[in-house]
Amino acid sequence: MDRPTIITCAITGNHTTREQNERLPVTPGEIAAACLEAGEAGASIVHIHVRDPATGAPSMEVELYADVVRRVRESMPGLVLNLTTGPGGRFQPSSHDPVVPGPRTNFLVPEKRVEHIRIIRPDIATLDLNTMTFGREVVINTPDNIRRMAAVIRQAGVVPELELFDSGDMHLAADLIEDGTLEPAPLCSIVMGVRYGFQPSIETLIYARGLLPAGATWTAFATGRQAFPMVALAYLAGGNVRVGMEDAVYLSRGVLAQSNAEMVGKARRIVEELGGAVSNCRQTRERLGLSVAGIS
Repeated sequence: MDRPTIITCAITGNHTTREQNERLPVTPGEIAAACLEAGEAGASIVHIHVRDPATGAPSMEVELYADVVRRVRESMPGLVLNLTTGPGGRFQPSSHDPVVPGPRTNFLVPEKRVEHIRIIRPDIATLDLNTMTFGREVVINTPDNIRRMAAVIRQAGVVPELELFDSGDMHLAADLIEDGTLEPAPLCSIVMGVRYGFQPSIETLIYARGLLPAGATWTAFATGRQAFPMVALAYLAGGNVRVGMEDAVYLSRGVLAQSNAEMVGKARRIVEELGGAVSNCRQTRERLGLSVAGIS
């Protein structure tokens, strides 16, 4: 790549558990510390979900997001903060009547899903474009709901990152750019490894890259055992990279990652050993059109 490669670290996500890796960050203090360690290791963007500190379950509490953001901004103001808006779009049909929501349903009105974005105003907010089977539930992101979420993100002055799980999401992105919902040349993330979505392979990556909106700044990543092979493939295909405990819990076969920072360090080595350079926070901010005031 002509430009330095951006490393995003996805710190904790919704689905990884401490049963899978006991070092998964859960409390606001642990999540913030993991963000800072990842930044020191070479990540210039951290992707943040929050958890209920008592149970470890996924949460959308604004106060938890605000706590994490405050801690990170106080210690590393240049680190680019990317908050999720994914929760709130899942429907689980009940076994006795598919019209009745099951216990894992978490539907929220679109404005509630981006309430923390409106209040906290991070640098980036994810914007899922997928409607798909996801585990035991169905993720539903209708075009109208996406438009409502995108409007709040835009009004907050936050950059949306389009999460693209399959080819239909790419076509939806094109329509949303055409009708003015989204700006041209968006920030995009190609998500691979979720069952019934893009499957991780070089053929999939090249196909998906060809469907991206013109001028997009893009990252590609994979979940599970393909997480680190996809770092190499994404870099070689001209994209940016992402790793972290949201996506995988192992550093290598049979070796659990000790931290998000350790995963970032491995991704950095892969990029550099392939001849690339890693983007620092200022370079990433300049590339994404984010404020660089007071950032060295």
